[in-house]
Amino acid sequence: MLGEGALKREEADGQLPRGEIVYRHMCAAMRSGALRPGDRLREEEVARQLGVSRTPVREALGRLLARGLVESSPGRGLVVRNLSTGEVIELYAMREIIEGAAAHLAAQQASQPEIDHLGDLAAEFRASFEDPQSMARCNRRLHEAIYRAAKNRYFDSASRELQDAIALVGPTTYTLVDRPAVAAEEHEQIIKAIGKRDAALAEQLARAHIREALRTRLRILGKT
Repeated sequence: MLGEGALKREEADGQLPRGEIVYRHMCAAMRSGALRPGDRLREEEVARQLGVSRTPVREALGRLLARGLVESSPGRGLVVRNLSTGEVIELYAMREIIEGAAAHLAAQQASQPEIDHLGDLAAEFRASFEDPQSMARCNRRLHEAIYRAAKNRYFDSASRELQDAIALVGPTTYTLVDRPAVAAEEHEQIIKAIGKRDAALAEQLARAHIREALRTRLRILGKT
């Protein structure tokens, strides 16, 4: 579930409280798919894997519970939450608004090196078509780069909240045969609009990209 020894390295580098580091590790595990909806979370198991006492693990689980990322399941204890279809739709509606605003501001604020970096990430995404997990990681990096290019400090926390919640909807949509090529084209059109400083078009394309992602997600949910 969580990498052995990673906690000690991060603690040494950042000097963060152990409860904070455990919390970050668990959020990262959800985003990467190492922790999936329905997975059971045992204090003692997480503590053993990260080489800490149960106290910081208990603190981290409490924060995850307060954020609605985990829930109490009768007879199982704490588990990673499964979102209902209604919650998924609500989540993507919020994501559409925020992603659209980020693209709009990026078109106004991004430096040329930032735009070039977006193009590099889009190319890396295309080069990862054979590996859905690599595509998912590259996709997160690309969207995070658009947030940074928007030059608005509030997008950083908003993007982390969204990414953590999106981790609860299940496996990446890039497992579907037709999604990677469509998403790659959508990414490239958004970046092209940002490069042309066309804020209205960048926002329109970014919002359409998220609507298509939702449509694909609902296709997957309909098969489960």
